[in-house]
Parts: sequence; C-alpha cells; structure tokens
Amino acid sequence: MKEYRLTDFLPTTKKEMELRGWDYVDVILFSGDAYVDHPSFGAAVIGRVLESHGYRVAIIPQPDWHGDYRDFKKLGRPRLFFGISPGCMDSMVNKYTANRRLRSEDAYSPDGRHDCRPEYPTIVYSRILRQLYPDVPIVLGGIEASLRRLTHYDYWQDKLRKCILCDSGADIISYGMGEKTVVSIAQRLAEGEDIKQLHDLPQTVYLAKEKDIPGGITNDDIVLHSHEECLRNKRAEAENYRHIEEESNKYHAQRLLQKVDGVYAVVNPPNPPMTTDELDASFDLPYTRLPHPKYKGKRIPAYEMIKHSVNIHRGCFGGCAFCTISAHQGKFITCRSKESILKEVRQVAEMPDFKGYLSDLGGPSANMYGMHGRNLLACEKCKRPSCIHPQVCPNLNTDHSALLDIYHAVDALPKVKKSFIGSGVRYDLLLHHSKDEKSNEAARQYTRELICKHVSGRLKVAPEHTSDKVLYLMRKPSFQQFEQFKRIFDRINREENMRQQLIPYFISSHPGCKEADMAELAVITKRLDFHLEQVQDFTPTPMTIATEMWYSGYDPYTLEPVFSAKTAREKLAQRMFFFWYKREERRHIEQELKRIGRPDLISKLYSKGK
Repeated sequence: MKEYRLTDFLPTTKKEMELRGWDYVDVILFSGDAYVDHPSFGAAVIGRVLESHGYRVAIIPQPDWHGDYRDFKKLGRPRLFFGISPGCMDSMVNKYTANRRLRSEDAYSPDGRHDCRPEYPTIVYSRILRQLYPDVPIVLGGIEASLRRLTHYDYWQDKLRKCILCDSGADIISYGMGEKTVVSIAQRLAEGEDIKQLHDLPQTVYLAKEKDIPGGITNDDIVLHSHEECLRNKRAEAENYRHIEEESNKYHAQRLLQKVDGVYAVVNPPNPPMTTDELDASFDLPYTRLPHPKYKGKRIPAYEMIKHSVNIHRGCFGGCAFCTISAHQGKFITCRSKESILKEVRQVAEMPDFKGYLSDLGGPSANMYGMHGRNLLACEKCKRPSCIHPQVCPNLNTDHSALLDIYHAVDALPKVKKSFIGSGVRYDLLLHHSKDEKSNEAARQYTRELICKHVSGRLKVAPEHTSDKVLYLMRKPSFQQFEQFKRIFDRINREENMRQQLIPYFISSHPGCKEADMAELAVITKRLDFHLEQVQDFTPTPMTIATEMWYSGYDPYTLEPVFSAKTAREKLAQRMFFFWYKREERRHIEQELKRIGRPDLISKLYSKGK
C-alpha cells in the first residue's frame, strides 16, 4: 500500500499548513467526529470536494469547547467561511440509548471516548465561533443540522425545538448531501458576495424577514404552521410533517417557509439527484482512507467497522417511517459506475490488513442499486415518500441484474476472496413479482447468490414487527413476506448443505404498537424458533414521520390518532416480550398477559412445568 505523508491529509494544525507552504486557508471545517480521511466520513468528503475545486481547506476535528477556546483560534480566520459538520450521526443518538442512558462508547471518537464532543456540537461550535469571529460566515452541514432544519421534536429534552439556525446563530444550512451546495457557497463568497445574498441557492435553509425573502411569499410556496402554533397545537406539528417529508422526496419540490421568532425559516428546494459522473467524482477524490496520523495507536470504532467496505449508491426509496435517510439523502437512487466501484475495491485490497474479505458492498439499502422508475417523467411528478409502500410502484424497475454484475466483477478481482453484504437487504424487492420476467429471474438469481456467496454465516434482515397494523405505520411489508423469505432461505440452505442463520431485527414501542402486539410477536417468533438478539426500543429522532406520530399522537398523513408507549413502564412492558425465553422474564410476562386480558397466550409461550 502507498505510504502516506502528513501532507496527504487535510491540514489540522498551523504546522501542517506550513508544511504545505500555506499562510492562509479559504475554509475551516469543524467536525464533531475524529478526522478519518475516508468517503464514509462527511467532513472528509466536503473537505476533499472543496479542495478539488481549488480551495485551501483545513479541518479541526473535535475541538475542545472548554476554557480559552484555543482550538477555535489556532488557525485564525478563514478567507471565506467556517463550516460545521457535527458528525456522521446526530450527536444525541450517538451519545444516548432509547432509555436516555449513556452508550457504551462513542463510535466516532478515538478509543470510543465520550468526552471528545459536546451535546449538540452544531450549536456549541457555532456560538463560540460567532463570539470569536462575529463577521465570518458560518455554514452548517451534516445530519444534525439537516434534520433540525425546521421545528422538530427533541426526545432528549422532551420538547419542540426551533430551526437550529435560531439557537446556533449560524448563517445558513446546507442540508442533505452537501457536495454541490458547499461548492456553490464557496464560489459565490469568493466572488465577493455577502452570505445574505445566497438566499437563492438550492438545498439551503436561512432565516429572513418577510420583506427580504427573494421574490416574496408566492402561491407556489408552502407556508407551514409557525413554530409558535406548533407549540400550542400538536396537530399543527403533525400537519407540517406531511409537507416536509413530501418536499424532501420530490424531484421538483416547492419552497417551504415557517415563521419563528418574527422571521421565516426558508427551506429552498433540493438540487436534482446527483448524476453517476458527479457521484463518481466525489468518491474518486484522493482519500487516504485512513485516520489522521494524530490517532496513531488509537482505535476509532466506526472506522474499524467500515474500512474494508465499499458504498455503491446513494438514496433509498423505502420511506420507512422511523428512518432519516429519505429526509437527508432523498428517495432517488444515484449509482456509482462499475469502474469507480472497482477502483475503490482495488484500493481496499491494497491495505496491509486486508485478508481478502470485503465487509460490505452496499448502501443505505443493500439491493436498490440500478433501480429507478421506467418512466422518469412520472417520477418527476410523484410525491409518494416510498416507492414500495403500501405496494411496489408499477413504474419501478426492480431488476437486480446491474447489481449482480457489480458483485461478479468485484468477486473476480484477484485479491478478493469474498464480498459480504452487511447492509440491510429488502426482501420485499426480492419477492416482488414484476410483469417483466427478466426482472423476476434476476431476483431469484440474486436471492440464491446472496445466500450462497455473500453471507458470513448470518444474514441480517429487518422485518421490524409481526403486526400488520404496526408494520403499515412503519411502512414495512406484511410479516407474511418475511415468513415467505425465511422458507426460501431455509430451502436454499438445505439444497446447498449450508447451516446459515437468518437474524431478524425488531423494534418495540413504535407508534401504533401495544403490549398485545408485542405478546403476539413473542408467540410468532417462538413458533419460528427465533431467540431474538437484534432488537431495539424505538428512539424518536428528529424529522422522521414516526417521531412526529410519537410526539403529536397523530398520523401526519391521515391525522388520525395514534397510540404510543411513552412511559418507562410502558416501554419496558413491551420490550420484555422479546425475551420470553429468559427464565427471569417468565413471571413478569405471565402477569402482564393476565393484566392485558391475554392469558390465552401463556400456554403458547410456556409449556406446563417448563
């Protein structure tokens, strides 16, 4: 593998700037994550993209926000702007479990340390920079700002919070995947424009008085209920989120406006989806694919997980109610070219610790590569948040042939022994019966090759629940489809004389789920001979439809009431049904089944005397 020098990384100190012969930088990025120069880490991507357009970029990872703020001063003032990328995950999801307990480690910090970033780094970093450099523009990016771009429910503070620009004092948000937007911001600031003149840029959010909104408020704009109205009326908050989700996933979206504190938060429509050439250009930049040398001898857990994996596409059209991907990446799939993917796999194969096994060849969903609408004009007019719920769109091309071609090409490389699929597989796409027999045959071939060649003993899939009522609110397929897939999985294992396991993921306490639903889940999974391991309690995260259901008590699309388990006792009562097979849970489960009027299920879970 190529030996990398310190100057092969973006500079993080004055000394590293001097090694490059720089006496100034154009952009300084502050990151809540450790600096890993890899295309899976957002700050590295934005830095490399700006660099490829001729800008001098420095990155300050995990600055110390206490004391004299020396980390915020050490590189001085950038020529153009400060960029803030709080991390690959929302800082609060990264730090706390669904029970608001501290996680065992921070996956994006050296040695998993918890003291490397504050809560809400977007706000903390912005306020410090605004205090130190009041006249330098501050641009927010990353998932934390992207998913807090309008009034949103914050689970950890148990309250509605305003657009994050209000609390941070920053100038503008680049939401979603930010390569195009951040380059446009840099170019226009470099041409001498003021940050307030950039209010026409797609895929940005800013605050403005009504008189300063470009073009004024027009009939084409969607004016949401104000923040203040949402505080008074939970139904108003739910109504907003139908529009917010739809406009995040439309090809030609409308501008959104929400009044807050006497001004408007204005969300400009997103850019069109990136082209394959544009996505290739982002992935083909000269990443070292390594943590910065300052972390020598330290373990960065998230990097260890992905260093031998390759991301092959962006976007997800699943539209799951509890997932943030569509709000951040959108539902349209953009694929990398085969050449770009193979180039990166060859780079991975040259790493000194690579033993021939790719840990993942996937994306937001493992098997959406190459899929899109047959009639793209119909897609451009569509506002469905999901292309596969409540049923697969007849316009969707579900052909797995392009993905099989990628798998075959990767596995043919001399240093690759096996490529595993670690991303979640959508089995509803595998089971879908299309009018195109070629697509059906490719799905059958993909299913067999996936099970025979790309599973490391355990295939993880996510049915999420067994109740069709709950699954409908989740926007997931009926549990019957999981049972159908399990029969195929078991049959192929018998035919190939393999003994692989199917590992299903499930969620408790999702909106719409009651204890009786969890009790039925226990009975059904027992019948299927599962002792569940991969389970989680629903965690409300900003800007998902499920979170808004959980907070408001309404389905944003129908405005019908939805029950949610909220107290610690209610949540624990649901969660324990996952573990019916544990001796210590039996007495509690039997008591709970009697309390909810379902003693008939006791005999289905427990034989007498056992």
